[in-house]
Amino acid sequence: MSSPSKAPAVSVVVPLYNEEENVPILQAELATALEGLEYEIIFVDDGSTDSTVSCITADPRVRILPFGQNAGQSAAIYEGLHAARGATAVLIDGDLQNDPADIPKLLREIEAGADLVCGYRAERKDTRVKRLTSRIANLVRSRFTKDAVRDTGCTLKAMRRECIETLVPFKGMHRFIPALVKGAGYSLMEIPVNHRPRRFGVSKYGLGNRAVRATVDMFGVRWLLSRQLTRKARHDLRS
Repeated sequence: MSSPSKAPAVSVVVPLYNEEENVPILQAELATALEGLEYEIIFVDDGSTDSTVSCITADPRVRILPFGQNAGQSAAIYEGLHAARGATAVLIDGDLQNDPADIPKLLREIEAGADLVCGYRAERKDTRVKRLTSRIANLVRSRFTKDAVRDTGCTLKAMRRECIETLVPFKGMHRFIPALVKGAGYSLMEIPVNHRPRRFGVSKYGLGNRAVRATVDMFGVRWLLSRQLTRKARHDLRS
């Protein structure tokens, strides 16, 4: 178990918005998936109006970052990542559709040398319309930003903490994490992960949010990538 004075090996960041039924199950699943590791879980409550926060079990490895009002998924992810103390940060949704059991697979790829590991949902458990819309958006975005990632909408990711500094805070940022990290000179890879049907609650993001806003954001990100500095440090030539 990690102590407040010692940085954990892994920080798991979970954005939450009205997930009172999901969060107790997720917390238990995360504890099982992370058993044997020094870790912290950072629940970022994005202005929930239900009992989400009170449903989180107190634990010395758990931290809660409460927002006074709903600021959106990108803001929750950005603040959570910047609060992380671990050498590796993991992102996972709070709606139980991402499977915590996949986290060890992502961490093994980080240990093998990858800077950013992105999960992709090989068998999505969503509606046909949602799957089709996402597939088209991913194809367009990947071609436009050249991130070569097939499923940026999958929140489940693991990254070295150095990658966090490449991120730029703007609404919609979470869709472009691979592009921003890769553009700064870091390596990334994708692995298939499990995707589960939503058990409780409803999706917080509509098709207009996913398609129209992502298209507008894409132009800004492409400009940013054309001006981005390469930040990955070279190996010390004196060693």
